Amino acid sequence: MIATEAKAILKIEDGHITMPKGFSAGGLHCGIRRKKLDFGWIHSENPATTAGVYTLNAFQAAPLKITKECINKSKEIQTVVVNSGNANSFTGKQGLLDALEMQELAAKKMGVDLKHVAVASTGVIGVSLPMDKIRTGIQSIGNPDHEGVENFEEAILTTDTVTKHIAVQLEIDGKTITIGGAAKGSGMIHPNMATMLGFITTDAAVEADSLQNALRTVVDKSFNMITVDGDSSTNDMVLVMANGQQKNEPLNEAHPKWLLFLQALQMVSEGLSKSIAGDGEGATKLIEANVKGAPSELAAKQVAKAIISSNLVKTAVYGADPNWGRIITAIGYSEQPINPDKICVSLGDIEVVRDGCPVDFDEADGKRYLEKETVLLNVDLQNGIGEATAWGCDLTYDYVKINASYRT
Repeated sequence: MIATEAKAILKIEDGHITMPKGFSAGGLHCGIRRKKLDFGWIHSENPATTAGVYTLNAFQAAPLKITKECINKSKEIQTVVVNSGNANSFTGKQGLLDALEMQELAAKKMGVDLKHVAVASTGVIGVSLPMDKIRTGIQSIGNPDHEGVENFEEAILTTDTVTKHIAVQLEIDGKTITIGGAAKGSGMIHPNMATMLGFITTDAAVEADSLQNALRTVVDKSFNMITVDGDSSTNDMVLVMANGQQKNEPLNEAHPKWLLFLQALQMVSEGLSKSIAGDGEGATKLIEANVKGAPSELAAKQVAKAIISSNLVKTAVYGADPNWGRIITAIGYSEQPINPDKICVSLGDIEVVRDGCPVDFDEADGKRYLEKETVLLNVDLQNGIGEATAWGCDLTYDYVKINASYRT
């Protein structure tokens, strides 16, 4: 966590992306999916300074390319339109034309500049967008029946079982600044911007380059520190929009409250990330791997990622089997500097390894602990000051069922 005035940030109960001043959102069913909502939008009353971070998959979908180009050129977005059920990925030239039409129609409908419209899609890869349905969805924006942040949160989901949202408030320059977030993600989740869409809004004024730097910083400590199944997708991005409606002095790295803003943004990103990890396909438990005493922060990150990515660790947690040898194995193949004689491991508060040696513990206590909804796996390498946290979930029978019948 970024060290600063943590008590100065208030987490809002049931917070969401339209809590920041000047933002609205909505969603509807346009027919891409059988029954569920499948088209949504976010709109700012004025163009918002926007930053983005994108999947590292070599195959980047058409909507992502369009959005990335717009943000790189204008640094501002006013409207975001999103569909679920179809990724518009690996769809060739027609896919790019469809994403462009989606952008153009939304610009006309919302009365905004074309360069201020971002598009996003999520769903099945390799299938052309049903543009007749997309057109219907865009033309329905503004219908009071479809307005509301809950509709947006539902419209962006695929195999998710719950919506994901958060908001925090803090004071800067005598102004109450709000940061809100929404996300989708349940399967094909792995560190390095995997299958997720994340949308963050704030009514703070933030300089464009500083906002981009801030997003990269928090993503590396949140969205890039989660995994569900080791797969990375083609469409995924996190966007942060700052519309400046609270009229604070524009934030940048020289502002006295910059670190406070950065921590608030980190809280929103981390909250969304943990919600995604905990809602992994078929998951019953959230796993948190805390690593300290590493030679560097990078080494700590790699060890933490190795632990949460291990299918053997994930299945042991699912079965509530306190088989700590699986954690040791994952640490060992993390390819980081390790001294086996110094490692300490605990399951929550239950110490199982001390200074590289097994510790006698009650297996029944270990089993009861692993039956909890949130499981902490704590590792001290005693080899430096680097530390990091990563999040994942257990691996269950239902994961196989969900993905074996994803298209049916």
